[in-house]
Amino acid sequence: MLFISSLNWTEQGIRNVKDAPKRAQAARDIAKKIGVEIRELYLTSGDTDMVAILEAANGDNVAKFAMAIGAQGNVRSRTVRAWTATEMQKLISELP
Repeated sequence: MLFISSLNWTEQGIRNVKDAPKRAQAARDIAKKIGVEIRELYLTSGDTDMVAILEAANGDNVAKFAMAIGAQGNVRSRTVRAWTATEMQKLISELP
């Protein structure tokens, strides 16, 4: 399953922004332990500071990951489930 997570730095996170590459690697390590793969991580402009593309077997693991990184105090996240174009076509074809 794919998930898209919008991440925003907290005051603590932006104050220590130079540590962000190390924190990103630590997040990858945490994700792996929980059963989540961070497929991509992007720095973005606008209302969202970063976007992560996540893959996991289920949403429970993604929720655990979001809580684990949120508890560190550097980012806050909003995560949504994403369906590929192929998955979307399948869902649509199964509509009554």
